[in-house]
This record gives sequence, structure tokens and C-alpha cells, in this order.
Amino acid sequence: MKSEAQVDRSQEEKDAHDIVWKPAKAFFSERMTNSELVYWIPRMKSEKDGPYLGDGVLAHSGEFDGRDAATTMKEIASLAGGKWVTKFKLRDWIFSRQRYWGEPIPVVHCEKCGIVPLSEKDLPLKLPKVKDFKPTESGESPLAAAEKWVKTKCPKCKGKARRETDTMPNWAGSSWYYLRYVDPKNKKALADRKKLDYWTPVDWYNGGMEHTTLHLLYSRFWHKFLYDIGVVPTEEPYAKRTSHGLILAAGGEKMSKSKGNVINPDSLIESVGADSLRLYEMFMGPFDQPIAWDTNNIAGVRRFIERVWKLREKVVPQTTGESSIISASDVVLHKTIKKVTEDIEAMRFNTAISSMMILLNEFDKASAAPEASLPQHAYETLLQLLAPFAPHVTEELWQSLGHKESIHSAPWPIFDPKKIVESEMTIPVQVNGKVRATLSITPETTEKEIEEKALALPEVSKFTTGSKPKRIIHVKNKLVNIVI
Repeated sequence: MKSEAQVDRSQEEKDAHDIVWKPAKAFFSERMTNSELVYWIPRMKSEKDGPYLGDGVLAHSGEFDGRDAATTMKEIASLAGGKWVTKFKLRDWIFSRQRYWGEPIPVVHCEKCGIVPLSEKDLPLKLPKVKDFKPTESGESPLAAAEKWVKTKCPKCKGKARRETDTMPNWAGSSWYYLRYVDPKNKKALADRKKLDYWTPVDWYNGGMEHTTLHLLYSRFWHKFLYDIGVVPTEEPYAKRTSHGLILAAGGEKMSKSKGNVINPDSLIESVGADSLRLYEMFMGPFDQPIAWDTNNIAGVRRFIERVWKLREKVVPQTTGESSIISASDVVLHKTIKKVTEDIEAMRFNTAISSMMILLNEFDKASAAPEASLPQHAYETLLQLLAPFAPHVTEELWQSLGHKESIHSAPWPIFDPKKIVESEMTIPVQVNGKVRATLSITPETTEKEIEEKALALPEVSKFTTGSKPKRIIHVKNKLVNIVI
């Protein structure tokens, strides 16, 4: 497809097929116009490597033939008299329940005036004190038994009336409480507008999956109404939303008291400590995935904490110059700072803990000799990274190093970009996609030097037999693939 030049084909191909050469224009007859040819031929001529990942073009679409599909959709929709819309499947919300606990509904029932809302001067309407909170046999709310509270006057005609005894559902108050946190003592408004401008929207909302279809829907509904009437400054209540997975029972079922498969944290804290429990929960797996509990695995996390504690014996105060052990360890240390910082922000707690375990292995290996030691600043950095996951043991060790302030008040470690670059690395060398050897390089090694060294390797040269490769694919600091 690159040109119309005819190239001799192998005898095997001639035996298997009838070779017919066609000029390029033969591919563009009316009968052969289709989305694939219109789409592929120009790209085959462009000689670009790799698959095409963009949008296609339209075919058999009348006046829109040959046009880009993505940009033409709206034009077609407009021509057909349609428009782009977002549809919400909102059902009626039963905004009442027959319970004592809940916000009382501020309306009264008057025989003459019907249902009448309370005036603003009578708000907020507070629940009365009752002796019995249990549901009544009649199905009415327990508030119905509070006769003194129920009997009242109609705000409109001043005649006899009865208060509404149903209360609002639990989602009512929780749909806007985050706004009240901004200014909880304000008696004139929901919250001061300047404070709302400063604090809202909520930066990050994390909750269970059940909140995605219930609380998230309800709170957004309330917030958008408040936005429409000018009470809040933002259209959306939350800037970011994440969900956490459930910790399941050992058999993979949801924990339930009725099934007797609930794990009691108190007994675990008594046997392995709060830090071990906390650390294990974060280490079990991805934060947003359901994971089955396994009490046996908590022992490994406990041993990790004990090793951190024992390493304290090797720590010496940092003096001028670098310690003899901080070379390769320093690279791992700064890589760990970077990794843990990024993983905490992305809620990848399990991989953050894993990287600290790798760092501890490096420290143990570097300080294994009887005369070897670990600089205090390196050990302190490990403690600071571990502190959010194991706050008690790290606080104890931090203060044993002479610190008077809490470890949780100390500045977070910052990695040095210059110290995360390894002086030497090993990359695989492939021949036609299969690994045949490895090659040691430095960050300064040029692409040409890497290719020359790769071709000179005995494990590679036996495949090339002195001939020039068709192509050499070099992915920087990752691999070299020689195509022959």
C-alpha cells in the first residue's frame, strides 16, 4: 500500500494464491467505499507505527459520509430535531417515618385550614421529651402519645390544630450537615456566605457503597436546590468521592451478628495491639475492594512492627558526612518517601505499607554486620512514614530518640529527586520479543551505546549471525528488543 511498485513474491506464496496487482485507484470505486477502507488506507500510507486509537469516520450516512464520527454526532442529532440531555431516574421520596428519632415535620393539621406550615418565628421545632420511644400498636409514631405537644393552635386561624407526628427520615439531616459544620452557631442563617465561599465544596467524601445510591443522591438533591435559591456558592457539594470496600468474614460472606462471623476488634487489640490491627486492615488489599478477613495473616504485620522496634538498637546519631551504609539504602529511602507520599494521597495504603517493608529489609541488610549502624535521620524517616498507620509504636520510638514534640506534629519527609536515580540498572534484552539476556547500564548511557552493547552480547549475537537487524526497539530504562 506504500506505492504501486510490484515486488516479487516467494514461490510458496505464488503456489498458494493467484497474485493480482491492482493500482491504488481500484480501491476507491463506489462499490468498495466503506468505513474500513476510507479509514485505513490513509493511515497505512502514513507509515505510523501501532494501532489507531482515535474515532472512526462515517459511511453509508448520506451527506455525512467520510466525516469524523465524534464531531458529527451532535450535528446529526440537531438535524433530527434531538438534543443532548442528562436523565435522572428519581423516584418519589417517602419523606416521613413513624419513629421518635428524627426531625419533627413543622406543619399542623387544622380542620378549617388543612395542612398549615409553622411560621419562621416558631422554628426550629424541637422534639418533646417522652417516656416511651417504642412504636405504638396503632402504627402511629410515639409522638402521637405526647398529647400536650401534639395539641396546638393553627398559625393561620388560631383555632385548634394537631402537630404532625411523623418525623423526617434519617437522610434529612445528613443531607446538609456538612454545610452546618462551616458555621454551627449561626442563628440567622444556615451558614455565613463568606465562610461557605471559603470552605465549600467538601474536598473529599469517602463512604460505603450504599451511600452512592442513597446519601450521595439525596445530599446532591438538597445541595442543588440550595444552589438554585442562592444559599450555597457551589453547584456540587463534593469535589471528590471515593468508596471503601467491606471487610468480609473468613468465608467471604458479609459479617453479621446473626451468623456469628463478626470479628471482635477488642480481643485482637488485647492480643496483638491496636497498631497491628490498624496496619493489617490497611495492608489486606486495595482500599476500595472487598477483602476476606484472615486472622492468621495479622501475625506477619505484628512481626514487621517488632522488627521496626528492634532496629532501634542499631540507630546512632547522625554526624557530619554520610554513614557507610547509606548508599544504595539512601536510594531506597528516597524512593520510599516518594512512593508512600503518593500512595497515601491516592489511598493505596497496602502498597505504601509494602514499600516500607522493602525499606526495612534494606535497613536490616545494610546494618546486619555487628559493627554496622543506622543513621538516626534514616530511622526517623521510616518512623514518620509509618506513623499514620501505626501511631502508638512510632510515637514511643520517636520520643526514645530524644524528641519532645509528637511525631504527628513533625514535618512530613520530602524526597530528593537526585537521590531516586540509581547509578546502575539492569534491563532485559529481547530478540523478536523473547528475553535472551540482560544488560547493565547507567542513566548516562546513550541509546546508541545501549544498542551496540546489546548486539555484542553472546546470547544475542548467535541469533543475528552478523546480519543487520531489521529494527531495534529501545524503551528507555526498560528494555531493548532486537527484531531480526
